[in-house]
Amino acid sequence: MCGIVGIADLTGRRANHDVIGRAMRDTLAHRGPDEAGERYDAPVWLGSRRLSIIDLADGHMPMGNEDGTVWTIYNGELYNFAELRTELEAAGHRFRTRCDTEVIVHAYEQWGTACVERFNGMFAFAVHDVVQQRLFLARDRMGEKPLHYYWDGTLLLFASEIKALLRHPDVSRTLDPLALSKYLTFEYVPAPHSLFASVRKLEPGHWMLLDLAGRGLTIQCYWDVPLTDDGINYQRDEDYAAELRDRLAAVVRARLVSDVPIGVFLSGGIDSSTVALYAAREHGRALEAFTIGFSDPTFDETRWATQAARSIGVVHHVERCDLDRVLPEIPTLLATLDEPLGDASYIPTYLLARFARRHVTVALGGEGGDELLAGYPTFQAMKLIRYYAIFPSELRAIINSIAARLPVSLANISPDFKIKQLLRGTGVAAEVMFFLWMGSFTEAEKRRLLSPAVHNEIAGGNPFEDVLDLIKRSNLRADLERTLYLCAKLYLQDDILVKLDRASMANSLEVRAPLLDHTLVEFIARLPMRLKLRRLTGKYLLKRAVADLLPRSLVNRSKKGFGMPVGRWINGAFGPIIDDALAPERLRRQGLFDPAFVANLLAEHRAGTRDNRKLLWTLYAFQVWHENWAS
Repeated sequence: MCGIVGIADLTGRRANHDVIGRAMRDTLAHRGPDEAGERYDAPVWLGSRRLSIIDLADGHMPMGNEDGTVWTIYNGELYNFAELRTELEAAGHRFRTRCDTEVIVHAYEQWGTACVERFNGMFAFAVHDVVQQRLFLARDRMGEKPLHYYWDGTLLLFASEIKALLRHPDVSRTLDPLALSKYLTFEYVPAPHSLFASVRKLEPGHWMLLDLAGRGLTIQCYWDVPLTDDGINYQRDEDYAAELRDRLAAVVRARLVSDVPIGVFLSGGIDSSTVALYAAREHGRALEAFTIGFSDPTFDETRWATQAARSIGVVHHVERCDLDRVLPEIPTLLATLDEPLGDASYIPTYLLARFARRHVTVALGGEGGDELLAGYPTFQAMKLIRYYAIFPSELRAIINSIAARLPVSLANISPDFKIKQLLRGTGVAAEVMFFLWMGSFTEAEKRRLLSPAVHNEIAGGNPFEDVLDLIKRSNLRADLERTLYLCAKLYLQDDILVKLDRASMANSLEVRAPLLDHTLVEFIARLPMRLKLRRLTGKYLLKRAVADLLPRSLVNRSKKGFGMPVGRWINGAFGPIIDDALAPERLRRQGLFDPAFVANLLAEHRAGTRDNRKLLWTLYAFQVWHENWAS
């Protein structure tokens, strides 16, 4: 696992590529503390920071072929590199190392840009083809590994994180107002956009090809989530469950290959418990598992994680996340993000990664199950809201009035929160409804929040344009299938996986997600929807598959989510910190948000008349980012 950086200057007018490139590269030292590498072969400079996982002694980067005509830098893991190596050796290629990086070099030689279609793994890489004068970049199918870039027509810069690009003098820190609007809606900025107007993200399942002779930049999609409207039911449920068990064993086994210590994250939910179960079976010796707990019982899942650990038979490590310990660190932890993330679970994810890194260098996680198998309560809500919609308008008005009067609870996913969130999504398309439930600000709230200057700049812009584009791309007709596709393409890709990558790599920890193996994703995508969401039971097939392998109480429990008690913290010791970040004078100087509206959000929350934790945290995360990266 590594951090990668590159410069391609087609004009040759810019100087000091090595000096600037090193400065860019070394902002990513946390992603690769073991080794730094570079190579300049005009017009391309390549740089890398390496976290050694496989072939610790010989996996140096940039890595070239035998005659030095093809060079690569690479961030990620190829889980089928051994099979590909055998195939490439049979075709006449000769290897000097045991690492998967060299497989990329020879696979590109053999298959050109089509090499990515043969890779099974998480990756972002660049290949400099000296003879054909081109630079080839690619990102994995699901978006586990990031790749950001800047392109002005003659200069291409790329890097694993935006902070590296910002070290180059040509990259402006000017804010994209429409991207800000999207962030406030979704709590993240969807790819290919970023909050910086000059920076883009290469989308998952895409590659980029730059002709170094000046004939342009090409971006192409090579894979997409293959969801269908009408999954064909060609087996009995028990046969599907058996096939899922076989596939789970295979994808977990593939992710246990490592020359350094490996463990698992264990939250106590069904996804991480399933991964831990199969990892413990395949590992062959005592496997270490890691859990973060809270003193607030409504957020704490250590009881369930401990139950799972005992059932599976892993060495279980638990660390408590208490406010007194975490509070002073929150601004520093958020400052590691060079693009804001309104998902408050970044904090416990970071702490979990830091905790695990004391023991292991690689960890397996359960990311992907909720997005692929309709595990979020929002999918259940989409069914329930249909019944609400057929009620007479008078009855709906009464229900809304009663819901508005419910006492506000700051517990995790409290009943009043569920009801109010459900009603928040009424009256809009199903796909938009999902993101209103999962995100922060509605359009009405943003009209009050954003300053007149920002409103003028985004006039005519649509913060849901990415949703509309993806709906067209999916060619799906059914609401649930379409929303499941959007969930994978937006929420999973730009929130969950960004959170996981930044939190883990900030601690020099590699995290692998077996449930995102593209062969498993393709299998799940083609299943009938009833095997994902059966009545109001999400992840139906997964629960059936592991029903006899894990404690029944764990398998059947409601989803809790990996959050933290932000609502209570705002009303307690965290209050002065958020008050300072959202101080009226600071907001007036910034010129983006209306100070009176923000002050009202805080007042409502503290008075207990409205739960504004998501809105306030989204604003706070932005303020920390703005102070550290946009100023």
